Amino acid sequence: MMRRFVSTRMGAGVAVLVFLAGCTTFSKDGGFNTVSSTARERLGKDAVIVKTDADRDAAAKRTQELLSKPLSMDDAVQVALLNNRGLQVSYAELGLSEADLVQAGRLPNPGFTFSRTRAGNGDLNIGRTFSANVLSILTLPFAAHIEGRRFEQTKLETADAMLKIAAEARRAYVNAVAAEQAAKYAEQVKDSADAGAELASRMRQAGNFSKLDYAREQAFYADAVAQSAKTHQQAVVAREKLTRIMGLWGAGTQYTLPDRLPDLPKQRPDLNDLESYAMQNRLDIQAAKLQTQSVASSMGLSKATRFINALDVGYQNNYETDKGHEHGYEISVEIPIFDFGSAKVARAEATYMRSANQLAQTAIDARSEVRESYSAYVTSYDVAKHYRDEVVPIRKTISDELLLRYNGMLASVFELLADSREQVGAVNSYIDALKDYWLAETDLQQAVGGRLPQAGDKQDSKEPAPQRPVVMSAPNSTQPALQSTSAPAAQSAPAMDSEGK
Repeated sequence: MMRRFVSTRMGAGVAVLVFLAGCTTFSKDGGFNTVSSTARERLGKDAVIVKTDADRDAAAKRTQELLSKPLSMDDAVQVALLNNRGLQVSYAELGLSEADLVQAGRLPNPGFTFSRTRAGNGDLNIGRTFSANVLSILTLPFAAHIEGRRFEQTKLETADAMLKIAAEARRAYVNAVAAEQAAKYAEQVKDSADAGAELASRMRQAGNFSKLDYAREQAFYADAVAQSAKTHQQAVVAREKLTRIMGLWGAGTQYTLPDRLPDLPKQRPDLNDLESYAMQNRLDIQAAKLQTQSVASSMGLSKATRFINALDVGYQNNYETDKGHEHGYEISVEIPIFDFGSAKVARAEATYMRSANQLAQTAIDARSEVRESYSAYVTSYDVAKHYRDEVVPIRKTISDELLLRYNGMLASVFELLADSREQVGAVNSYIDALKDYWLAETDLQQAVGGRLPQAGDKQDSKEPAPQRPVVMSAPNSTQPALQSTSAPAAQSAPAMDSEGK
């Protein structure tokens, strides 16, 4: 009767262990839902993980559709999210982290030992031992909880990596379009300089042109040739960088870029409380906070188990010829004689302090990045607006007046050519200013967590940062916005074409 009771109790224990071991399984999405939802909410784009041939074919089909027309900035970001192999590497980290989580939530495999020995006198000894690591079983909930936090941290880090790739794609797109626009304009300047140099050569041969004026036209042409070659190479470099970010190769590299960057917005939005918004919205700060919490939990577990490094319990069923069967159990415990676990606890405490300070430094750096990016955003917008509303209209007025004088035979063709040389600097400066604005907007978006705050967004007052937020609603006194000085407010310059007119 006693044997039957023991067998029933052991059977029930084994059933419980099997049930617990089957509780931890892999999720359906593998943690990728955090990444995909972040892409939809903050970028308005689709993030995909490529695991099968069907996934690869779907991404290739979507990419081909996007590349079939002139590529926009949003399309470039979407192509990068579909094809960038570095992102797929980051997505693989999700699988590794989830595997660690599942492993931590499963019971350790039991051990079985069998021995069969025969003594010199002929006695037969048979030993059978069934053992399990009791410490791992007791700490299973704590270990699973810690790995669960690490998995959540990996989700946030992977989503943050996706946002960084999107920002890199935006920057590469802006640089590529601006470089091609500058290259096309430099080519037109070279053609104009070529015509001027040819005219000056003919007039020099006819004796109607001075040696000094002839040399000036030739020097301008020589410089225009060099600048055209330089800007062409810069356009190639910028385009190839965009191609790498989008993960394209082969026929996919033959995409078409628009002739110019998007126009400057009519009004610059007022952005308030950006630091508070960034503290709540940035994924790297959320990931650092989870890491600190995970380390704190791990430190508590280390303190609880520092005196027990190994604890094994086993059931024995031995048979000896002269004694028959022996039943019982054994417990194996490490005796803390030389190592009392103090080094283990000290390491855990040092790890926690490192993580806590890293969190604080991440928050401080994020605040600084927001302030710096916002200042650059405001300044670049005002500079580009100044060129659009002031410099370009004035240059256009000068060109129109000079053309009228030329038509009235009050100005020579070389005065027109000299005016075109003066326009080169203004046009190139406007292209650079427009490029700087879109780059600054991208940097600001990344600094606050992937997108600028929209109407209705709320900031939580609780922040992990060690200092109070600084409200930013206007550029500070050291970065004054450029004010309109001559052109009327209602008179906005039309979009400038490649000739600067």
